[in-house]
Amino acid sequence: MTALESVDGVEVHVLVDNVTDSLSTVPSFVETEFGGLNRRRGAAWVLGGGCLCCAAHGLAFLVTVRRGGSARSLLFDSGPEDRVFEQNVSRLGIELGGVEAIVLSHGHWDHGGAMLRALQLIRDRNGGAEVPYYAHPDMFRTRAIRLGEDRMRLMEDVPGIDALTSHGARVVNTRESQVILDGMAYVSGEIPRTSSFERGLKGQHRRALDGNGWEPDELIMDERFVAVSVRDKGIVVLTACSHAGVVNVMTHARACFGDVPLHAVVGGLHLTGSNEKIIPETVAGLRALSVGVIAPGHCTGWRAVNAFAQAFGDEALAPLAVGKRLTF
Repeated sequence: MTALESVDGVEVHVLVDNVTDSLSTVPSFVETEFGGLNRRRGAAWVLGGGCLCCAAHGLAFLVTVRRGGSARSLLFDSGPEDRVFEQNVSRLGIELGGVEAIVLSHGHWDHGGAMLRALQLIRDRNGGAEVPYYAHPDMFRTRAIRLGEDRMRLMEDVPGIDALTSHGARVVNTRESQVILDGMAYVSGEIPRTSSFERGLKGQHRRALDGNGWEPDELIMDERFVAVSVRDKGIVVLTACSHAGVVNVMTHARACFGDVPLHAVVGGLHLTGSNEKIIPETVAGLRALSVGVIAPGHCTGWRAVNAFAQAFGDEALAPLAVGKRLTF
C-alpha cells in the first residue's frame, strides 16, 4: 500500500487537448472555457477569436491540490509545441509561478514537446528557482512507428536530460514511484500489464541502446500516472494516454491504494485505431472497478466516448476539452 495524504480537493485545468467545446452542457464539477472567462472577467467580456484557446493533438494539465488554507500545483505534460501551450496558458489566465513540480507521463512528443518553453515560463515567474522534473529513463529513447517491412515513421524526441537541466529542471529519473508535494500527490512507477486485452501501441519501436537498429516497444513501460486522494471522495487518477490500458492503470491504482474508492479517471484512454475493438472490454473493466467519474480526452476517440455515455450516463461522464476545469 502507498501512503498518500488526503487533500480537501483537487483541480485539474486542461491546458492542452485535442478538442475545443464550450457549448455542450457539463456536470456541476466542470467549468468550460467560456465559463472560466465569465468567472474571471465578468459579464462585460467580448467574445472573439482573441479570447480562445487552441485545440491540438496532445495533452497538458495544471493540477492544483488544496489542503487547509494552502494550494500546491504541478504540471502534468505540456502538449506538443510551444505556441499552443503558451497561448492557452495566457488566454486561460494561468499563473505558472506556483508550479512546484513537472511530471512527464511518457516519452511521446505530443505530451512533452513544449517542456522547455514551459520550464522557461515557470522560472520567469518563480524567481528563477529550480523545478523538480519527474521522468523515467526510457522516456528519452528515440521512437518510431513501423509502417512496413523496412519503413519507420520517426517520432520527435522529447527534450533530453541535458536540455532540461540547462533550462532549470532538476531531473528525477527513476523507474520507481514517487510521493511529491509533501505527500499530497503520487507519481506511479511502471504499470503492471495484467489484463488480457490491453496490448499497448501496435507497431511502436524504439532505437536500440547501441544506436544500431530498432527493437519492439509496444508496451511503452515508461508510462506513469499521477494520483491524488480526495477526502470523502477517493482517488483521482490522471492518465495522459493509457498506453498501458486504462483498466491496467486503474487496477494498479486499486492495488496501490487498497480500499480507497476510485473516484475518477481523467485523461487520454487511447481507444482509437486498432484499440477500438477493445472498447467493450474496457467499459466492462471500468464498471467492475466501480470508477465513479470518467473524464476522457486527447486520444480516447469519439467511439469510446459514445460507449462510455451509453454505459455510464451523463452523471459519470465528463469529456475533456481545452480550457475545461474539473474540481473534485
